Amino acid sequence: MCRWIAYQGEPIYLDTLVAEPAHSLIAQSLHAAECKVATNGDGFGIGWYGERDIPGLYRETRPAWSDENLRNLCYQVQSRLFFAHVRASTGPATARSNCHPFAVGKTLFMHNGQVGGYAAVKRRMEDLIADDIYPFRTGTTDSEALFLAAMSNGLAEDPVRAIGMTLLQVQHLMRQANVAEALRFTAAVTDGTHIYAFRWASDGRAPSLYWRQTPRNLLVVSEPLDGERARWREVPQACVLIAAPGQPVRIAPIDMEERRAA
Repeated sequence: MCRWIAYQGEPIYLDTLVAEPAHSLIAQSLHAAECKVATNGDGFGIGWYGERDIPGLYRETRPAWSDENLRNLCYQVQSRLFFAHVRASTGPATARSNCHPFAVGKTLFMHNGQVGGYAAVKRRMEDLIADDIYPFRTGTTDSEALFLAAMSNGLAEDPVRAIGMTLLQVQHLMRQANVAEALRFTAAVTDGTHIYAFRWASDGRAPSLYWRQTPRNLLVVSEPLDGERARWREVPQACVLIAAPGQPVRIAPIDMEERRAA
């Protein structure tokens, strides 16, 4: 599994969260506390918004703890909204194209979880990706396939609906292939303004997800960056966190039954 953070608020230097806290994302890449494996050393990535609509991206296959370029870049780059991710592969190769976040236009996406039995449904998942979106398929991960399938379902226009539809489609493919493993999905999406953070799993065991909001900013994280656990709230299972700039966070259920009926 992976670890990630999403930030929205007053512009800060990226190292404020990626490197400085006691349990920073770089620290989690070596010693994560709330995932199956403690080490997330199969690459990392950051995506940030500046003066332009299209986000900047820096992705690398080296472990986050050993890349001096990451620390130098985070020390210099300031942003009002950014994603950062450290990867623990569930199978696909360690390659830059497999590192998160993924981007199409101004949309950023990162994921922690798995498509159980991915090898059995990989080809069928590729068919969920629209022809005009498929050129963005540069890697081999289930995460990128989920993202591009969701883009094909209108992720840029209605993220909540698109993710719900995509999860149902993939779950259907897994059933057809008699996959017994779970579909687990803890992910974040942004258009550079709003953040949507999803926590869902077919077996009710979605990877951890927490958030903390102050008048100045919002943080959404795989696990808290400090020891002050009381300051953090857990995103409930089967829910999406919706955050608009300057507004209180909203938590809504991911109503899969309603989407199936629709």
